[in-house]
Amino acid sequence: MGRIAVIGAGMGAMAAAARLAVAGHRVVVYERGETYGGALGRFERDGFSFDTGPGLLLLPAVQRDLFVKTGKEPLESCVELCQVEPAVRHVFADGTVVSLPNASRAGVAEALDAALGGGAGDRWAAFVNRARDAWDRSRRPLLEEPLWPNWQVLAEREPYPARPVKRLLRRDRTATTVREVAELELAGEPRLRALLECHPLAWGLDPRTAPASAAVLPYLEQTFGVWSVGGGMRALARAVYERCTARRVEFRFGTAVTRIVAADGRAAGVELADGTVVEADHVVAGVAPPVLASLLPDTELRAPGDVPPRPGGASRLTVFLALRGGRPGGTAHRTVVHSTDPEGELDALFGAVPRLPAHPTVEVLRTGDPAGAPDAEHEAVTLTATVPALGSGGDSALVEHRRAAERMVEAAGRAVPDLRERLLWQEVRTPADVAVATGVPDGAVPGPALAAAGGRLLHQANSTRLPGLFLVGGWSHPGGGLPHAGMSGALVAGLVVEGPEFRGSQ
Repeated sequence: MGRIAVIGAGMGAMAAAARLAVAGHRVVVYERGETYGGALGRFERDGFSFDTGPGLLLLPAVQRDLFVKTGKEPLESCVELCQVEPAVRHVFADGTVVSLPNASRAGVAEALDAALGGGAGDRWAAFVNRARDAWDRSRRPLLEEPLWPNWQVLAEREPYPARPVKRLLRRDRTATTVREVAELELAGEPRLRALLECHPLAWGLDPRTAPASAAVLPYLEQTFGVWSVGGGMRALARAVYERCTARRVEFRFGTAVTRIVAADGRAAGVELADGTVVEADHVVAGVAPPVLASLLPDTELRAPGDVPPRPGGASRLTVFLALRGGRPGGTAHRTVVHSTDPEGELDALFGAVPRLPAHPTVEVLRTGDPAGAPDAEHEAVTLTATVPALGSGGDSALVEHRRAAERMVEAAGRAVPDLRERLLWQEVRTPADVAVATGVPDGAVPGPALAAAGGRLLHQANSTRLPGLFLVGGWSHPGGGLPHAGMSGALVAGLVVEGPEFRGSQ
């Protein structure tokens, strides 16, 4: 079969590599860093250990499919998976607290009724039913098939079946954005609005302008569940890496690719930093757009009619906390502490001059994994907030990020009793650190592909205008997030093996 050069050892790239190796190709992965996993990194200090990327797993079926298609050992034989219960705990601005059960839409409705009253559960359940319809309509073209050549259809059609609201002596009003869904279909209840809007916000999207199709984000979580991985998400990256090596995928770490070689109008290999040119029949690039542009400075991958470049997104500010005292029994794995000034937060993040919000929404992750702390008398906690993708920004940006980290710790105190008293030390991971790890100059984090919105939330297709060059990972179709990266690997493998006639898994 053919020779495949893969640039980058992120999760999408490794998924493609394993599938291509099983198909009989000789696959070599070139990674400029010293390890695999991309966003699924690990930070360690004083016996504490933290995931630098996502801390919980959504849509494990994507990873299960990868392991089924690349070997006899299923995913659960390689990593320990466990559904977390509850799926999430919410602390709202007014102090209301609600814990939502895992993968139980009926249970979620009951919990909301008990905590919020006033038919909140029924309104939320009706919304989730409409979100299910949006998922059914968009799942294949957005996730399971290569991006349509006539992608404008996805850009123009809103899959969310918004419920028209009748108004006296005026035309019916129909929600087109997430904010309008909250106002028109959730009765403007501020806590239900916060519950809905925290999902697009976590992906760097302004709920006031994000399309109603973003309703699929809470639907996916509440329908398919949230899972933890024993040993942290880094253990999943290690399992995928080991599956690759078992299928004779070669990895060259500390080896930067400086150019994609083109010959006779197609991709023909890669040039390495030491000047070595490696020939290949196909090149799979798992890198961000700015990095790709530097590898092909004289090649125009886009043509009139292609998906327009997705605007730069937001980034994430992460704070690792080492605490004395063990994790109390019954503690929720994940708590979302909502902003006490939600409009101020959105104005800060998405204004003409983005800035760090004074009152951020903070995700508090307390997995209780024994691998995360030196012993049972200590606890590792991770805080995450959406922030502008400001890049390095120099010393002034670092100072601002450290101040923002203090505000995150203050907010997390609403979810973690005696947090300040238990704190041993903290480490801050800024957008500048994300930029170093990914090569994206401003440290932006890619979001998942969404329909409607004029196509601005779609990503570039996996195949390119340069034959033999394919794109994989969060910055290509179907977008960011671990499940989407895995899906991109399956799509690229299908396009390489079956050619442009490949139409996705059946």
